[in-house]
This record gives sequence, structure tokens and C-alpha cells, in this order.
Amino acid sequence: MNVQATARRAVQLLSLALALCLARPATAEPACVGKFPNPITDICWSCILPISIGSVSLGGANGQEDIANPPSPVCTCGTNPTFGLSVGFWEPARQVEVVRRPYCLVSLGGIDLNPGLPAAEAARFQHPSGGAGAFYQAHFYIDTMMALLQAVTDFPCMEKGAFDLAYLTELDPTWNDNELSLILNPEVVLFANPVAIAACAADCAAASLGFGLAPLFWCAGCQGGLYPFDGHVPVHMGGVRTAELITERLTAKMHRELLAWGWHGKAGQCGPYFLPVMDKTAYKAQLLFPVPATDKLGGRCCQPFGRTTILWGAGKEFPVKGEDFAFLLFRKRNCCVGY
Repeated sequence: MNVQATARRAVQLLSLALALCLARPATAEPACVGKFPNPITDICWSCILPISIGSVSLGGANGQEDIANPPSPVCTCGTNPTFGLSVGFWEPARQVEVVRRPYCLVSLGGIDLNPGLPAAEAARFQHPSGGAGAFYQAHFYIDTMMALLQAVTDFPCMEKGAFDLAYLTELDPTWNDNELSLILNPEVVLFANPVAIAACAADCAAASLGFGLAPLFWCAGCQGGLYPFDGHVPVHMGGVRTAELITERLTAKMHRELLAWGWHGKAGQCGPYFLPVMDKTAYKAQLLFPVPATDKLGGRCCQPFGRTTILWGAGKEFPVKGEDFAFLLFRKRNCCVGY
């Protein structure tokens, strides 16, 4: 009887173990984790620098790069010209998060929105040639950080508005379909090819030393090609690099859809203007999650679009809870104060 009982017990345990194995999905769904950015410890406020009047920078820039500003310190706006002072700075105005789980809002503390609408989950796949690709979802926030903190009061150059979740790629049918995305970027047939991508080596070198080359608008610097405007990345070489590319693509997509405008240069002194082809030199990005980039490597904790992640991305990704990413975008702003 003892032998029979032992055998029966062994069969029961084996059956239970087999049932648990069959019940577990082949690919576990990633958990939704996140963190609200701490404005004191997580945001690199020195990225606002340099502040300029005309072409002259004021104070120490703490190693932060800048693009050209209107040369004259005096500006005019309006039909009946009103004179003002030409000011330039980098405004923390937008936020992008790149996630594996659909509707996971990591920038809001890891809220799982889950509206019941189906959406593709993140995936990594192997090409027949042996390379690895990836797919991610992404979200675009209006993040008027300085206005929320009232760091500057009664300053007309600050964008007015509230924090808002402006765009979810889960609701965009073009984000998971290369062919459907041609509706927004038909020029992809000219630039999504090896010859055009080879030209991005020069853009990579320029972005790693300063800012990328604006004429090479189809390039995302060291991240490769900016096209197509969707979540499929043909070459996956680490989560930080891929997330940076997705961030740049989504920002370019917002410009193409006229949900993001130009605010810099002489044209932006009197207000925003349509810019359907993104000027990548007008943005710097700071990693907020999972590891805030506040170590100020070389005096810089925010990076122009296209800069190699080798210089700043080490140790910014870890398994399970550190494979989603959030970036704060600092947007170049030129303004005519007094208008």
C-alpha cells in the first residue's frame, strides 16, 4: 500500500507540474512599471542652457551645446511692428516614452491604461540573414515642465498649457504597418535603402561632436535611418539605442502630422510655425526612465538627436523592470520678449 500511495502521489505531482507548465504562456507579458519623474533629482535643468540674447550667450553654459540664434538682439513682431529683445533657450516641453506593453504609461508611475482595444505588443525578431529587429509602442506627452513648476513667472516665451497625453501609437494603424505608413511618409521609398543610410555615417559623426546635419533629414545620426515613421526597427542593438530611434521617429511623425511645430530661428521669434519636416537640430533629449541621465558625463546630461548611445547609454538598461524608456525633450526656443 505504501508503494502504491507513493506512486499515486508522484503521478499527482507530475500531473500538477504539467498543468502549470501548460497554463503558463509561451511568452510572458511584460509587467507595467514606471515612475513619476522627480523634478528635483531626475531632471537635468542645465539642459535649458545656454540662454542667449541675439547671438551672445549669457553666463556659463555648463558644456551644453547650442545651435545658431538670430544675430540681432532686437526683434520686431506684428503688422505694426512692436520691438522686443531676441532671447534663445532650450525649453523642456515634450516627453516621449517607449514601451513593450501596450497602453503602459511608465511616465505616470506605471499605470496600465488598458482601454480594451487590441494593440501589438513589443517583439524582437530574427532576420533570415541573422540580424535582429524589434518593435515597440510609444507615447507622446505635452510636458510644459517649467510652466507647471512656475519656475519663471510672467515670461511670455514659456508655452502655456497643462500636462497632457497627446498621442498613443496603439491607436494609430500606421505604427505597426510599414506599407500603411507610406501615407504619411511617401519619401521613404527614396531614403529607406542602403545607399541613403550609408550617408548617415556623416550625420552620426556630426551628432557625436555637436548636432546632426539638418540637410540629411532622413538620418537619425548613429541610430540609423529616420524612416519609416513606425515602430519597426530593422536593427536592434540594445534597448537604449532603439528607444532613442523610436523617440526621434515619433517626434518626426508629430511634425509630419502638424501636431508639433517649429519654435526656433527667426521664423519662431513671434510664435510657432508649421514645420512638417522635423529639424532634428532643434531637439535635445534627456533619459528619465529607467535610470535618469543626470550624471552629466562631460558636463552634458542631455543629448542632441542622433548622438551615439555609447557615450551615455551604458548602465541605463536592466532586465524586466528596466526595458521601457522615457525621454524628456528640450526644444530650441527663440522668442521676441516684449512682443
